[in-house]
Amino acid sequence: MQKGNPMKVDSIPIDIVYTWVDDQLPGYRNQLQQYADSKHDTNPNRTRDNLDLLKYSLRSVEMYVPWIRNIYIFTSRPQVPEWFSYRNNRIKVIHHDEIIHSELLPTFNSFCIASYVHQIKGLSDYFLYIEDDMLFGNHTGIDDFISSTDNKVLIYPRIRKTTKAEKRNDSKQGPWDMALGYCNHLLNISYGWRNRASVNHVPLMVEKKNWGDMIEKWPDSFEVTRQSRFRSKFNIAPEYLYPYFMLYTGRGKLKGLHSTYKKTFYLGLENNRLLIATGLAIIKLMQPKIYCLNDNFGNNPDVHVVNMTRKFLDDYYPVKSSFEI
Repeated sequence: MQKGNPMKVDSIPIDIVYTWVDDQLPGYRNQLQQYADSKHDTNPNRTRDNLDLLKYSLRSVEMYVPWIRNIYIFTSRPQVPEWFSYRNNRIKVIHHDEIIHSELLPTFNSFCIASYVHQIKGLSDYFLYIEDDMLFGNHTGIDDFISSTDNKVLIYPRIRKTTKAEKRNDSKQGPWDMALGYCNHLLNISYGWRNRASVNHVPLMVEKKNWGDMIEKWPDSFEVTRQSRFRSKFNIAPEYLYPYFMLYTGRGKLKGLHSTYKKTFYLGLENNRLLIATGLAIIKLMQPKIYCLNDNFGNNPDVHVVNMTRKFLDDYYPVKSSFEI
């Protein structure tokens, strides 16, 4: 991060990196089943793409963040979205085997995958790391991610607190919460004990150098994470660790809860028609800058909820992007 006089944030080239997978594409489920050891490993919430959320997220990019330079979709070979167009040279599909070491593949561990995103060739020094369930709902500027006064990365906390370090090995927590507990353990050792808030599920502004610095800070833990084919004990969740690493090293700034809940919205997609109808209505009324539609359907998504959500997305983003056939 540049020191001294702050740089003009609107002059920085910014790319996007999406991590994405669709478990319905040929061969993926069979490969996953071949390596899976537990029910968490085969949880469809993490690999299902029944709403084409990536397609709508890209539409939202063209509508609301036109300042984005290039877009990279980081995925497992040979996956390419069925609707994807090669005509626009601003977008590229990058497969895991182009970057991740062959002995670690195939990997189904999003933590491992995220730890490599900064190595994409040609990627801008600053980039947005986005998961495919995140969408822009209103005009969003670079200064929503980087402070225009001191160039610090902006962090949007939630009310909810994360797993405490002492519960990092409690398998009742599930792989995600165990990873948060393990990250808190590492942060406690390096920067002192804290009861840390969850970071909102929004695009993360990353500087490549700082992402690399984070990995160099905890090399053994990242090596264990990368060696884990699925989310496991003693894994790091980079998207949670990075904001706090930036905060504690003076390169990040924590926003207030008011800013989090004014600009962003999180909706877990469940088989509850009233809940989802209400949540989608709030998004339509609120028009947040960023929102997340997180797959919490379980094994059998309610068809009515799926159709309701698709209609919402079609109404919100009616125009095809230049990235579609």
